[in-house]
Amino acid sequence: MAQSGPSSQKKLRVLIADDFQETRRSVRIMLSMNPGVVVVAIAANGKQAVELAREHHPDIVVMDVNMPEVNGLAAFKEISQIYPETGCIIISAQKDSTTLSTAMALGAQEYLTKPFTIDELNDAVNRVAEQVDKSQQKLLEADQLHQKTEDTLKQLADEYSKTKRTDTMALGVFEQLAENPECELHWLRTLAMIYIVRKEWGKLKTLAARLEQADLKKE
Repeated sequence: MAQSGPSSQKKLRVLIADDFQETRRSVRIMLSMNPGVVVVAIAANGKQAVELAREHHPDIVVMDVNMPEVNGLAAFKEISQIYPETGCIIISAQKDSTTLSTAMALGAQEYLTKPFTIDELNDAVNRVAEQVDKSQQKLLEADQLHQKTEDTLKQLADEYSKTKRTDTMALGVFEQLAENPECELHWLRTLAMIYIVRKEWGKLKTLAARLEQADLKKE
């Protein structure tokens, strides 16, 4: 019986989605044998699976193919658009090559045909866990790099603001900061002044509309 969980001490958060109550119950019992897993939500159809995924942000979804309202493949596609790093194990009563190909194309890592054993399910979970861990690590590294870049840009912007630079280098720094939808207003206003000095009226018009919207939100 599979007992070994993922190497990380953090438990994997799993969502189960199947329209048959007996299958939902069986899968939950099987997963309870894996010490590295915690079931955070159980859905009876694809629509509910998407809603619960939004609420609980699972690491892995165990998704039946044929479900009412929204099928499993469509549900996983929507979930993966919200949380691209989410792993997926597709389960089905039939091993259909077309369904398998579609599932893999959508990013599902495993495909189990019912009925499956505890070992088969938990081995699949552990394999997916390794891939999910790698994906999450890449996202973390990308986020850290982005934050480091953002901090560097702010330091330069602060220096350029004090010296009132309007050259191409300063323009590039402030424009990069402005790419962030949450960019601080004082950086946007400084960028607007640079556009005025450089007579870049087209860019100024677009930025002015953004500043007006930001001011309206503050009211």
